[in-house]
Amino acid sequence: MSDTHLPSEVPDPNEPAARKRPRPGERRVQILQTLAAMLEQPGGERVTTAALSARLGVSEAALYRHFASKAQMFEGLIDFIEHSLMALIRQVQEREPVGVTQAARMVTMVLQFAEKNPGMTRVMTGEALVLENGRLQERVNLLFDKVEAVLRQTLREGAAGTTTNTPSVDAQIKASLLMAFIVGRLQQFVRSGFKRSVMTHLDACLVLLS
Repeated sequence: MSDTHLPSEVPDPNEPAARKRPRPGERRVQILQTLAAMLEQPGGERVTTAALSARLGVSEAALYRHFASKAQMFEGLIDFIEHSLMALIRQVQEREPVGVTQAARMVTMVLQFAEKNPGMTRVMTGEALVLENGRLQERVNLLFDKVEAVLRQTLREGAAGTTTNTPSVDAQIKASLLMAFIVGRLQQFVRSGFKRSVMTHLDACLVLLS
């Protein structure tokens, strides 16, 4: 499975231990890592650039040398979420036959990503985006639309060889139901302060939803 965490700095053994300035792009990743970590605090207050810069030990002006706005920082997290989820989905497509089995595995992978990245799950549910730029929620909505489209496609292809008279309609309804299940599980996870696992009775639920 591919690494679903923001990349960490890997020390160069040939480089001196003390380095005054981060390499190009390194500080940008560090900012996103710190923002994601701050979002992992259940019930935490809205993350401000002042709090973020204090956690990093830099000035707010230093943040804006890497991101034009806080919205752009959140966009960086959403980009990472999207790239990670689509990479996981591609893995499932390569390994599982089309249809219900593939769709169930995709749902599982999305939920596993969420449980491993609670701060990013707050972004996925929109809870961390309250009072932020409205386009951020639109980006998340588009991401969920992509996931639902992939679910619909695999269910449609899986039903194509069956005796079902309306495979397209059935696939659309099932994909919508699976997406609603994903969103519901993510919301439960966030609202419980990350105490209610998204994986509880998952296999049994997926059987009922198939």
